[in-house]
Amino acid sequence: MSRAGAELRIIFSPGRVQLVQEEAMGPAPRVLVTGGTGLLGRAVCREFQNNGWMVIGTGYRRARPRLLRCDLTDEDAVKGLLQEYKPDVIVHCAAERRPDVVERHTEAAVNLNVHATSTLAKEAAANRALFLYISSDYVFDGRNPPYGEDDSPNPLNVYGRSKLEGERETLRHCPGAVVLRVPVLFGEVESVSESAVTSLWLKVQEATETCTLDHCQQRFPTDTRDVAAVCRKLSERGRQDPSIKGIFHFSAKEQMTKYEMAVAMAQAFNLPSNHLIPLTEQLPASTLRPMNSQLNCSRLELLNLSVEPRPFATAITDCLWPFTPDKRWRQTVFH
Repeated sequence: MSRAGAELRIIFSPGRVQLVQEEAMGPAPRVLVTGGTGLLGRAVCREFQNNGWMVIGTGYRRARPRLLRCDLTDEDAVKGLLQEYKPDVIVHCAAERRPDVVERHTEAAVNLNVHATSTLAKEAAANRALFLYISSDYVFDGRNPPYGEDDSPNPLNVYGRSKLEGERETLRHCPGAVVLRVPVLFGEVESVSESAVTSLWLKVQEATETCTLDHCQQRFPTDTRDVAAVCRKLSERGRQDPSIKGIFHFSAKEQMTKYEMAVAMAQAFNLPSNHLIPLTEQLPASTLRPMNSQLNCSRLELLNLSVEPRPFATAITDCLWPFTPDKRWRQTVFH
């Protein structure tokens, strides 16, 4: 039985369900998470829910029960959403984050990555909500890493330029906002193609055919659970301390090429990797990408707002076990 004045809360994590009893406090703070159906948004919603926040998640094409359907490019819809739910914090995860798609469908991507961000920033300021905008290491050209928060951006592609414009719109309309730049992400995926990292799993499993993988571009694959924890810590501190504003960086520390990620996946699952061939010369690409956009994360660390990133081998095992032949049935329990 629960004590008077206490509440029972269910916490879900991969392979585990906990029932936790907590003292009932005042009304829970409210967070609005845009892109709540996406890779990062799902992790952010879960992190805030597991820490006592009331979460309002939004989606559009993939909206589902317990999430609100909202077209973020519709200014009236965004205004109505904020007026109705009055969030204390807005974590803006929604974006077109695939560089090749942004190159092909630039207008639609800019509408979401820039114009919708501008609207949300204006409305956050008008409603006195803390606004946290998720940006990207692709705002840098990758020629002189590591990059600090004050280093000059120089994006190489339309995606990077759209995220940089989103940053500028955020800080122009909402000077007290937080911008969090992150690198390539992976996490609990609905399909392995959802992340540029987990999509390499398909190559790992094709052991009967040789496969060349890039061994030039340096990446820092980062677990969405760690990013979500940083978002929560920034939100909690930012609500109390107005000096928590401006640009922050967060990234895992392991430097890896696509080839090295794939080999690490194979090793984690005791699979062969001799069919994976490192490609050590850069081929012409339709979309330019930075060679090494490593982020210096010292500002977060100095303020004790960072988390220790999960080791890649451990984190990627958590993500991919549902897609191994002998574990696929467990998706019906946890997915």
